[in-house]
Amino acid sequence: MKKLTLPLTKNDIKNLRAGDSVMLSGVVLTARDCAHKKLFSLLEDNKPLPFDIKDAIIYYAGPCPSRPNKASGSCGPTTSARMESFAPALIDLGLGAIIGKGEMNEETREALKRNCAVYFASIGGAGALYGNTIKKSECIAFPELLSEAVYRLEVENFPAIVAYDRYGNSIY
Repeated sequence: MKKLTLPLTKNDIKNLRAGDSVMLSGVVLTARDCAHKKLFSLLEDNKPLPFDIKDAIIYYAGPCPSRPNKASGSCGPTTSARMESFAPALIDLGLGAIIGKGEMNEETREALKRNCAVYFASIGGAGALYGNTIKKSECIAFPELLSEAVYRLEVENFPAIVAYDRYGNSIY
């Protein structure tokens, strides 16, 4: 088990291999389908994104409302393939990593390779576990999207597996 502090450095990414188990601690951003559409609308209009994409990590998830004394409710991954039309362009803009569920297309894999980025797989059905790793949650963009808004999460010991490494290797 590799313990990694976010944001990842290029050296961190170069040392990861498909199949490695990791525990991530630091900042991740959530973004699902609706948020990605809004991000691309901004890009098409030559407007700035509401957060710095450089070296960011996007988790394909939408946190559920929190219970008292919790930073977040359940926060499990959504199917990554739904973001395939957006992922390569964001990776080319400097996105450092993706966290999601399931396989992605070859175009995404190639973008990860050429940009020294990585894709982490998280476990579907483990939303409560992931929610418990969230120590702080703040909506930073598109609040009208509710759980599909972009949230800045501070996580501690978030478990994942390197699904695609920067060399093009895959657990799938």
